[in-house]
This record gives sequence, C-alpha cells and structure tokens, in this order.
Amino acid sequence: MAGNQFVQIWALLVDGLSIGLLYAMLGLGITLVFGLGGILNLALGVFSVIALIVTFELTGSLPLVIAAAVAIVGVAVVGLILERTLLQLVYRSKGDDRLLLGIFTTLGLSILLQGVLSTQYSGLFSIPAEISSIQIFGAFIRGGSLVTLALSVLTLLAMYLFFSRTYTGMATRTIMQDEIGAVYCGIDIGRMRTFVFVLSIAIASFTGVLYGLTFEAGVSDSFDLTITAVIVSIVGGVTSIPGVVAAGILLGILTTFLSAFFGSYVATISLFGTAIVVLLLKPEGIQ
Repeated sequence: MAGNQFVQIWALLVDGLSIGLLYAMLGLGITLVFGLGGILNLALGVFSVIALIVTFELTGSLPLVIAAAVAIVGVAVVGLILERTLLQLVYRSKGDDRLLLGIFTTLGLSILLQGVLSTQYSGLFSIPAEISSIQIFGAFIRGGSLVTLALSVLTLLAMYLFFSRTYTGMATRTIMQDEIGAVYCGIDIGRMRTFVFVLSIAIASFTGVLYGLTFEAGVSDSFDLTITAVIVSIVGGVTSIPGVVAAGILLGILTTFLSAFFGSYVATISLFGTAIVVLLLKPEGIQ
C-alpha cells in the first residue's frame, strides 16, 4: 500500500513540476513586459494557443520540430508588428494611465483574436506526437511530461544565462530596476521594450507548443492561461525573474496534487487563494 502511494506521489510530482515550469515561462512573459514597459499583457495566453493551433495545422505537412519553429517565429513576428503599432500608442502614456490603457488595449486585443479564432477553431487541440511513457522508480511517467520538463529547464536556464551574462540581458534588468538610471547609462529603452515584448511572445508560443504535448487546449482556454500567468507573476514578485520561476514551480505542484485528490475546481481556487495570501502577507512576492 505504501509502495503504491509512493508511486502515485512520484508520478504527480513529475507532472506537477512539468506544468509548474510551463507556468513559470508564462509568468516570465508577464513579468518581462510589465517590468520594462509597465504594461500588463492580457493577450499573452491567446498567443500560446495560436502557436499550438498553427503547430497542429502544420504537422500534417512538416516535421514536428520545423512546424513548431515556424509557428513560434510566425507568432513572434505578429507580436513585433503589434508592439511597433498598437503598443507604441500605449507607451505614450505614463504611470497609472499607461497601466490602465495597457490593460484595456491588451484585453481588447485578446477578445478580438479569440473571436476571430473561434469562428474557425472551435475544438480542442494538442500536438500529434506519440511519446511513450517511461517507467521511473516504479511509476509510468508520461513521455510528454518528461519532454516538457527537459525543454522547460533548458529554456529557463538559457534565460538565466541571457539575463545574467549578456549585455542585452543585463540592460533589461537595469531598466526593470531603475529606468531613469538606465537612460543615463545610454540604454535605448524603446528598442529594449520591443525586444523584450517579442521575446515574451516567443516564450509564450513555445510554452503553448509544450503544453500541447501533454494537454489539450482550445481558443476558450486562452484567458485561463493568461490569468494563470498573471497569478504566477504576482506570487513571484511581479518584477522578480527568480521569484516568478519559483512561484510557477510551487503553484504547478500545488494545483497538480489538489486536482488529483480534490478535483480541478479546488485546484483553480487554490491559485487565486495563494495569490491573495501572498498579497496580504508578503506584497513583494516570494522573490
């Protein structure tokens, strides 16, 4: 009996860790854009779903890796166009005005994109890849979870090295910590905002593809993914990259176990409950 419980807990832990890393990448997309531009991107989830759908469509004629790459690059280009047009209008505002305008702009964009997509894609989609389960410590772990786990770790490690070792990454962190000081240091904030916004869209797109390896998602799930990303960002400290990663892992494991033992409804409530508790007890997040 104890052995069966260990196997169950071990399998849930791996699944929770893999989904938690996906949460972390989504939260990172929110944190980067908010930290640099003061914009809460409420359209982030829809870009993840678009990348998933495009990858699904292309796998009929292209190898999976190429289809995913085309989808991610294509969605990132759309993000670039939107940043250079729509968001440039938002950046003209300052402070709370920019925050509110950004919320309404990105929320409206999300509703628009979901409406357009729902006319053509009304079902659920996943990545058509056959990945066999692997037995580890007595538990059969889904192959999709293991691939997600490995690629997520590599992605977050690459992001860590980028932000800690490269000039562009350190410039990004400088702007997040002190925008005025960054200007005096000669950093082109406008160009950095564009770069980081496109990077956040690319990360969200990649997250959508990885999500589709294990789960199904439809257009209606876009807003749920966005809300999850916002909650992860809040719990992690909004502008703290390490905090967001830690929060994503924590919430992923928490919701996986709660969903398994008490149902998805309780797991969803736990996300909001955790955010409320963190805001009350530690407003700066778990950074």
